[in-house]
Amino acid sequence: MKVLVVGGGGREHALSWKIAQSKRVRRLFVAPGNAGTTDVAENVTLTDPDQPNSDIPRTVEFARQNQIDLAVIGPEAPLAAGMVDALEEAGIRTFGPSQQAAELEASKVFCRKLLRHADIPSPDFHVFHDAASALTFLTQREDVPIVVKADGLAAGKGVVVCDNSAQAAEAVERIATDKAFGKAGNQLVLEQRLVGQEISVLAVTDGRTIVTMPAAQDHKPAYDGDRGPNTGGMGAYSPTPLATEQRMRLIEEKVLVPTVHQLKRSRRPFRGVLYAGLILTQQGIKVLEYNVRFGDPECQPLMMRLESDLVDLLEATAAGRLDQLKPPRWDPRPAICVVMASEGYPGKYATGHAIRGLEDAAQLPDVKVFHAGTAMRDDQVVTSGGRVLGVTALGQTISAAKLQAYKAVKCIRWDGAWCRKDISDKALEPINT
Repeated sequence: MKVLVVGGGGREHALSWKIAQSKRVRRLFVAPGNAGTTDVAENVTLTDPDQPNSDIPRTVEFARQNQIDLAVIGPEAPLAAGMVDALEEAGIRTFGPSQQAAELEASKVFCRKLLRHADIPSPDFHVFHDAASALTFLTQREDVPIVVKADGLAAGKGVVVCDNSAQAAEAVERIATDKAFGKAGNQLVLEQRLVGQEISVLAVTDGRTIVTMPAAQDHKPAYDGDRGPNTGGMGAYSPTPLATEQRMRLIEEKVLVPTVHQLKRSRRPFRGVLYAGLILTQQGIKVLEYNVRFGDPECQPLMMRLESDLVDLLEATAAGRLDQLKPPRWDPRPAICVVMASEGYPGKYATGHAIRGLEDAAQLPDVKVFHAGTAMRDDQVVTSGGRVLGVTALGQTISAAKLQAYKAVKCIRWDGAWCRKDISDKALEPINT
């Protein structure tokens, strides 16, 4: 069969790498891909720079002309724009939710209201349509920690965790007045700030059957010890000891199942990946956010651990026959992904730096370096983004996986390269919730 993966980040490299291992796949395309995906697929450019909204019609045209049997949409932006709807209307079987279902991630307001309606545990929240009303609200309440969120998509950076009202007011001005994230800040959500460990639970669903994957733990803040601004994710590991069997059953029963049912009742049936960002509080599990695609960097350790054919899972989901598929098989060993980033990220950063040492890292056992912000220039891999590489390793224990991942990190260099040094350390902390 012929498969098309849409996207160009670390998630898409991991998905392509795993899809390419399927004996069923005869030809694999990635649009646009990166320097790493060229090892397992054919990179294609489907966006016309002179026509900013050309990606969906050009993708449909390419899928038709090349008789694509399965399209896999990686990032949130094309999902929110309706790429799945357009491909399926053209007769292309596609993995990912419809535009209406993707609003679960595309709108924080929609997500919060759906969770409240379905009685799914989540933080208290308030919605505002302008900065003035949000600022008035902040002056009239106690000076307590709060989370300020842009309603729309902001590449994982539209969430500001604040210690007090002054920080919250600054975040409101930045998002709603200064439009730091563009139209994403047309509405605001101000949420109760919760305390506890966070975990990511990803599940594949065709709207009727749910296949839950091993839980992961992401590291959003830029710096060690969870300090600094939020990023798209500086690393992840799977599984996490926080996700006991009992806790996972509770998450399926109280979070995933009612979410799928509520979307169906709302006439937005969901097919694809449900990514629940959860926090474990003294009052129990609560939903911080939903994403509607594989997480990045959670996807990388999950793909390292997946032993069964990913194509079977994706195709069964898209076809609505997950109930006919055997449960996926997982390597019992933990996997850790360490993100190497460009100097300045998540703020401004330079690109075009030559990356050295990729071959040395590739020689290490149980290591895979997934590319994210990379490109080819004169037969040399160079940086082209903020999050550049996802260095991923397996190990018999979490500590062993961490050691192997950071061994590979030490092999790789470019001007301004940096990473967090504490990815997976949370797994060794006492479990208090």
